[in-house]
Amino acid sequence: MDMVASLTADKPVVIFSKSTCCMGHSVKVLICSFGANPTVIELDKIANGQQIERALVQLGCRPSVPAVFIGQQFIGGADESIAIQCKLTSEDQTRGSNLGKADDHDITIAVPTYDNYEKVQ
Repeated sequence: MDMVASLTADKPVVIFSKSTCCMGHSVKVLICSFGANPTVIELDKIANGQQIERALVQLGCRPSVPAVFIGQQFIGGADESIAIQCKLTSEDQTRGSNLGKADDHDITIAVPTYDNYEKVQ
């Protein structure tokens, strides 16, 4: 677990994933859509990946990846990340219900890209 703590230290957002994990990819894109630039650690691409994966399981990550840390705190996996997005979307819609006509507001849509994160290998 000290290994996980050292990898997340001094980094605002860290995602542990595997290069072949479709949910990991989805979480990366989702986190980037919030405007974050996460550090992504692909466990299948580093020598001690299995050891880190075991440490993540000990922390309660089930399945082990994706695992999201924000401010060195374990947030959860794909389900928890999607739940946060749903909550934020719901709050935005609630606030937006009193905005008036759509023509009165500038609307910007950010499209996240897969390249919008830092890879650690």
